[in-house]
Amino acid sequence: MQSKILIFEIISVESEMKSQLVGKYMSEYPISVKPDVSIGDVVDFMAESRIATLIVMEEDSTMPLGILTEREIVRYVSSGRKSMDERVRNVALRPFVSVTPDTTVLEAAKLMISKRSRVLVFADGDKLVGTITASDMLRAFGETGKSPGLDKVVSTIVYHCPFDTTILDAAKLMEEKNIGSILVERDASFGIFTQRDLVRVMAKKVGLDKKVGPFSSFPLVTARKGILANEAARIMGSRKIKRLGLTDDAGSIAGIVTARDVVDAYQMGIA
Repeated sequence: MQSKILIFEIISVESEMKSQLVGKYMSEYPISVKPDVSIGDVVDFMAESRIATLIVMEEDSTMPLGILTEREIVRYVSSGRKSMDERVRNVALRPFVSVTPDTTVLEAAKLMISKRSRVLVFADGDKLVGTITASDMLRAFGETGKSPGLDKVVSTIVYHCPFDTTILDAAKLMEEKNIGSILVERDASFGIFTQRDLVRVMAKKVGLDKKVGPFSSFPLVTARKGILANEAARIMGSRKIKRLGLTDDAGSIAGIVTARDVVDAYQMGIA
């Protein structure tokens, strides 16, 4: 009897996933910018609008040149290039993969993870109609009865820096380690400084030689190690965060899980 129930649950989850199409969960009306826009204008817009992704596209083209995200801003700053007058076309852009609205969310998740790219949604061949992000995918997966573990996707190597580290040095460490955030240590507690925080700092014209601590979020939001994917997604959604610290039995930081990690756990567990 137990094996029959398990088979039924697997079939049920697979059926749910087939009905979860990108068109239902995508973020519509993607915002695009021309490649001749300055980095300064882009940073101001991203910070003011709380947008992490911009599509870079020539005015008369239907196919994007690439995607500009907070990660590219980190890379730009850490390279030592400080001019906010630099044009977007001169910045290395993030690649993307294309899907259609009737692609399943699961297939889009697999492409995001395997290609290490952002996912754009096109209709009628070349009409850009939306993006499907890790946060969008979490919303879809959260509607299934599946809740995989996170052990295979959690990063257990946690990078941190002292409170008085400069913003520039924190950005350099994030770029060097290819991470989207860094923990900031103050006494015996931790906060977090993210790519989005860097964009906000730049928009406020704060000098990159200032201490990173005051611009970090304290305290770090945490959960116990061993938490399941749906629980992590629920905390991230309610706190409007994309990174969650994990603690061990002693209360020490044992890892960091991101929204993308949770998507990875789902696409592996449901595949």
